[in-house]
Amino acid sequence: MTLLSRTLLTSIVATAALASAVPASASTLADPAARRLDSITLEGHGYGHGHGLSQYGAEGAAREGLSTGQILRFYYPGTKVGRLGGTVRVLLTDLDDRLVVKAQSSLTVAKVGSGRHRTRAIDAKATWWRVVPDGTTNRVERRRGGSWKLWRSVAGDVEFAADAPLTVKTADGEVQYRGTLRSVRSEATPEGREIVNHVSLENYLRGVVPREVPALWHGAAVRAQAIAARTYAAFERADARGAAYDLCDTAACQVYGGASAEHPASDAAVKATAGQVLTEGGEPIFAQFSASNGGWTAAGDYDYLPAQEDPYDGWSGNPYTDWTATLTAADIEAQWPAIGDLTGITIDQRDGNGEWGGRVLSMTIAGTAGSVVVSGATFRTRFGLRETWFQLA
Repeated sequence: MTLLSRTLLTSIVATAALASAVPASASTLADPAARRLDSITLEGHGYGHGHGLSQYGAEGAAREGLSTGQILRFYYPGTKVGRLGGTVRVLLTDLDDRLVVKAQSSLTVAKVGSGRHRTRAIDAKATWWRVVPDGTTNRVERRRGGSWKLWRSVAGDVEFAADAPLTVKTADGEVQYRGTLRSVRSEATPEGREIVNHVSLENYLRGVVPREVPALWHGAAVRAQAIAARTYAAFERADARGAAYDLCDTAACQVYGGASAEHPASDAAVKATAGQVLTEGGEPIFAQFSASNGGWTAAGDYDYLPAQEDPYDGWSGNPYTDWTATLTAADIEAQWPAIGDLTGITIDQRDGNGEWGGRVLSMTIAGTAGSVVVSGATFRTRFGLRETWFQLA
């Protein structure tokens, strides 16, 4: 899947207790004279949401001799192993609405929905091909020399395919993708386009696993990641995010780098676990994972995502077990200007699991003009913190 000098707060109204929450221990900053704080320092644990598999925890467990199956049973208790295949549709977020593909001898173009009929993109002088939205029509163009020339117009969505990986031009260079590439109408903005990679589930995993964990980690940990990532993709496919795609290619889904990201070691892990997914009731589970849980997993929305102490996450090579971050008063005041000058912060509710009482559920931010109650998740998001498990240092 990836930040308060000590004083005492004047007066803060605590939020109503949540069913699973516990009152926070003395995690308060304030100044009796209500003077403005200059900065706030936090110390915390973990990186990510903490649900399910900890990637650094899996590596720590593998280093202690746990097998792939033992790692998965620890992080997803009560699940079984099933098998799934097929294809997935991946939204490529770093491409604009113009799909630009390098010319190759086997390149073909097809109108989406036209069955098996494909037209070979033949032009011996062409170096690149692209799809340019033009109202309800798409212009398929090829680059000859220094200029683009119209090849033909297509009413509807367009797909490129080839016998070898397709090379796509991005803002940062070139990326290769297996499968096919489609330029499709965006449901969010009908006048726009989305670029979607249709690829087999196994080839998709080859571009995901080495982007999620180091390919040269212990084999048991990389295989556990492969099964978790395959399961996550299968779950999302069954609950498709949009009519045109199942997943995106960023950490909001799973990081996917296409064929350009593939590595022999992670390829071996994908092959060794081919088709394997974790199931409950015969269906793929929501196999969430994050970089590090800091030593305690966070409860998810399903029984197989419990809150539990993790003895494997804190091995010496994990850089996210402990962290610190500093925010200035100006940073915080800019997010909640109605408070005036920042005078204090109190952590009101935690989840009750782990050091300091666990992850922050709610907190109060006070200033000379008022106060605001926010969730730990909101505070984390606003400032890009690694986790909601933190205390005031």
